[in-house]
Amino acid sequence: MKRCKNCLMADTKPGLVLDSDGVCQACRHYEIRQTIDYKKRFEELKKLTSRFKRDDGHYDCLIAISSGKDSHFQVYVMKELLGMNPLLITVRDPFTKTEAGKHNLKNICETFGCDMISLDLNPDLVRSMVRIAFEEFGSPTWPIDRAIYVFPIKMAIRMDIPFIIYGENVSWEYGGVLDLTQEPYSAKDQINNDVAKKVDFSLWLEHGVMQKELNMFQYPSNGEIESAKLEPIYLSYFVPWDGYHNYEIAKMYGFRDLTHEWRREGYIEDYDQIDSIAYLMNVWMKYPKFGFARVTDVVGYWIRSGRISREQGISLIKEHDHKLDQMVLDDFLKFTRYTDKEFWDVVDKFWNRDLFSKKERLWTPNPVISESFK
Repeated sequence: MKRCKNCLMADTKPGLVLDSDGVCQACRHYEIRQTIDYKKRFEELKKLTSRFKRDDGHYDCLIAISSGKDSHFQVYVMKELLGMNPLLITVRDPFTKTEAGKHNLKNICETFGCDMISLDLNPDLVRSMVRIAFEEFGSPTWPIDRAIYVFPIKMAIRMDIPFIIYGENVSWEYGGVLDLTQEPYSAKDQINNDVAKKVDFSLWLEHGVMQKELNMFQYPSNGEIESAKLEPIYLSYFVPWDGYHNYEIAKMYGFRDLTHEWRREGYIEDYDQIDSIAYLMNVWMKYPKFGFARVTDVVGYWIRSGRISREQGISLIKEHDHKLDQMVLDDFLKFTRYTDKEFWDVVDKFWNRDLFSKKERLWTPNPVISESFK
């Protein structure tokens, strides 16, 4: 295991590559950002939106949202700055919601005056698929992530709204499995970024899920997308994407964080991924599989943007990155109906044997993890 010499991201992250100087793609791309004329790119966005603006009362763009800060920022840009008439599309998982999350989803519609269509996933189906995904490949939120990618595209086709707005390109901004030599504004390839991993659908059928139940997890074909002339874009191409800046803008429009509600273990901020409690189990599962979790991600963002030093980042990762919040575990167990022992028996399969060693049921980090900070 090696870490980026700059931002501390681990090379165990799928698709992340360190160059000959030991620096990751995300940091190199951030350097490129300093040379970009974002005023010019925003003018390009204005021209693009003008192609899709309508005066017949029909929605002229579709924005895939959650209740998060970045979603508030996306709607702010498209509605307030560019005068578009967006339809908001969201997917709601059946996990317990925070009070902040419930407030924010309502707030984003009321504050910006937008209509929203929500897909509320079938709890029993999601429970079955979460358990299968957790046990088979250690990614319990696969069905939720997949629906988040599929539903907006399906609705864009059905409602004839070809212009689709996404937030950041995760492979470009943070490094990932898509091998990008230059930054694209098109999000047509987003489904392949490994957030919702490619899974043979026979897996679900073999475990008792019926074909007719898989509609919202089946991505439209290239032919359907081309026929509908869809134009999905990444907003991060046109503006200098910064999660903390987005948070500050969102607060001005009523966004609420977790400051007065929940002090999460394994997190060093209270404004990202805050709406759904058990969903965060998927985030923690990166630790046994790859030796890092959410704190490493956030430290990377903060170092690149100059908010903290590398030394501060090392300290934060060592203190917090391994922690699994008890509230997350409790909500996950309540929803999936695992006992504690059943849960840890599943996790036991996914500990990376190159990074961890087991003694009397307890897994401890190998020296390779501590040495990765050198």
